[in-house]
Amino acid sequence: MQRYEHLPIYEILSLCYLAYHKRGIYIKIRLSYCHSHKKPYICITIVTISTSMQKYADYIEEIEIDSLWSGKKHIRWILDRQVNILSGINGVGKSTILNKVVRSLSQGGEFPSHSLKGVRLKVSPDDARWIRYDIIRSFDRPLMNSDSISKINVDLVTELDWQLFQLQRKYLDYQVNIGNRIIETLQSGEADAAEKAQQISQPKKRFQDILDDLFTETGKKIIRSENEIKFSSLGEVLTPYQLSSGEKQILVILLTVLVEDNEHYVLFMDEPEVSLHIEWQKRLIDLILELNPNVQIILTTHSPAVIMNGWIDRVTEVTDITDN
Repeated sequence: MQRYEHLPIYEILSLCYLAYHKRGIYIKIRLSYCHSHKKPYICITIVTISTSMQKYADYIEEIEIDSLWSGKKHIRWILDRQVNILSGINGVGKSTILNKVVRSLSQGGEFPSHSLKGVRLKVSPDDARWIRYDIIRSFDRPLMNSDSISKINVDLVTELDWQLFQLQRKYLDYQVNIGNRIIETLQSGEADAAEKAQQISQPKKRFQDILDDLFTETGKKIIRSENEIKFSSLGEVLTPYQLSSGEKQILVILLTVLVEDNEHYVLFMDEPEVSLHIEWQKRLIDLILELNPNVQIILTTHSPAVIMNGWIDRVTEVTDITDN
């Protein structure tokens, strides 16, 4: 049993979640609200602990898909460690290929036992059976099932709003995680502890600097004293849901990358350039890799701007990886 004073419940739950997500540890807990003669506190009783033997892949080496479009096509795509761009005319199957791969993964990232029929992934290391991944789709459609989501008491209107709402929760978890690591580092007594602690907080600071830079022309700046993401603009406080579609889109992408906390993982993106200013399209890949150099990007695009900053050699045409 452990005692936490003045610690919000979401932080306690976040610690348990991260223990599972980052370390492969399953924890069954019992939360209770207790009173002593001095002050109230939260009690956490750990009921069971079990460790999993999950081995995560660093990246995907090759994608193979049998019988695409009712047996008419076979796909074999050898991937780059970092950046992979799938191009082609409308209707050639870019999104179909991406969606097939994503559907072959279970929600937790397991792929051999849950693999969609006809989809095979070769990963590194080759004995890994799990992979961390995120999928970003750019179309800012009206929100489905809005009646049930309205109970959250947040003004969510579109799919991007819902993604931002979920990412806000992950952002809180991320901050708790790096905060704990900073405290642990400072308490280590090492001579370079302060420098190491600063390095731990650097990705978050860089994320905030990038947003301020991208939004400078519209006068928006991220409020750094807030736990949740909010912006100041001409003396007004804005939530992410009040941003334009393009601003929401770039925020979703960069925040998704940040909260993965430098883990090796795969970021799938289906036409991420939609709604983005052309200058943001040019910088997109570089910004993602700056926030997490361990990410592997697999994206589809129609935009020449996305590859302008030196990524033309990472472009693969669908016809080049398709056998009849």
